[in-house]
Amino acid sequence: MKNLFLSMLAIAALTLNSCSTDDDVSGPTPPVSENLDLAGNFTENRTLTAGNAYRLTGSLFVKSGATLTIEPGTTINAIAGGTDVYVLVEKGGRIEANGTASNPIRFTSSVQQPAAWGGIIINGNAFISGQNPQGQNEAGTEVNTGVLFGGNSDNESSGTMNYVIIEYTGARIDGDAEHNGLTLNGVGSGTTLSNIWIANGDDDGIEFFGGSVNASNIFVLNARDDMFDFSQGYRGTCTNLYGIREAGYNTVTSDPRGIEADGNLDGNSPSDNTQSSFTVNGVTIFNRADIEMADLIKIRRGATATVTNALAGVFGNTPAADFVDLEDSRGNSTSATNITVSAAGTSDGTDIKNAPNATVTVNATQTGADASAFSWTGYNFQ
Repeated sequence: MKNLFLSMLAIAALTLNSCSTDDDVSGPTPPVSENLDLAGNFTENRTLTAGNAYRLTGSLFVKSGATLTIEPGTTINAIAGGTDVYVLVEKGGRIEANGTASNPIRFTSSVQQPAAWGGIIINGNAFISGQNPQGQNEAGTEVNTGVLFGGNSDNESSGTMNYVIIEYTGARIDGDAEHNGLTLNGVGSGTTLSNIWIANGDDDGIEFFGGSVNASNIFVLNARDDMFDFSQGYRGTCTNLYGIREAGYNTVTSDPRGIEADGNLDGNSPSDNTQSSFTVNGVTIFNRADIEMADLIKIRRGATATVTNALAGVFGNTPAADFVDLEDSRGNSTSATNITVSAAGTSDGTDIKNAPNATVTVNATQTGADASAFSWTGYNFQ
């Protein structure tokens, strides 16, 4: 009996060992599938990986302390939800969207038309214009006034956007508030913005509300309103900007412009501290559509701009209202503004409004932006 009992124990042990070995061979339990629908509050770090079918189904907030990382080649497809669908990186949050020329990151929409969704908004902690005597002002985000931006850290970083495509954005809230393709609210110079293509939007292509972030190689195609908009105390440098309105793209607002710049917010606070004073090095603005643009370059309301190597012109049958306009009923540009530009197409460069007696030099030697920097987009520049 004792020998039989030991034999039974041995068999049981062998059976247990056999089961354990089978479990090890089968490998670990598969992970729970990633949620591919994006909306709500991201309070922890999240990485979006290429090859997954991500859908932006509502407003997505990257909260303070969290980082949204997007791998090269990833596509985020926004449902056609208009003003309710957008990405907002809050103060203290970060976006790391670092694509490559061969594998850009794409934000697009299920409906391929302007205003399908709200676009991307980044809020930073840099200086903006305002009345605080210390220069440390805050303001509410245009599309969600309860979310603030602005502060006292000009060199802060909100992350990286590099080789990114943003299309079919610009949904409108009302006549005074709207989404752009890319909105930069009080973003600091530690943030990297480069190689960005913003296409077919219902409002501005890119707008800077204060801050000191620098940007390079920005291509705006078929913006319904302004191509490049600067406001509320922006003080950075933009290099190699290219804006085109294509022939046949005749949907516009009442006053679309190539460059529009205000010193403060909409000219409502001319006594604000930290007024816009920025630089643009290398910019092309072409209107090929047969519809009027209000101005090719408009600097106003206390803004100071240094624009070098600019090339601007109209190629349709309808000229721009003004080639360069430095005047406005709510305030002109400062006299320190300095613009060097060449005229293209049917524009002759003579239609200039310069009441502040700033420096505007029109000659035939400016070449504008370098289109080869945008070869990765596959766009056929004419």
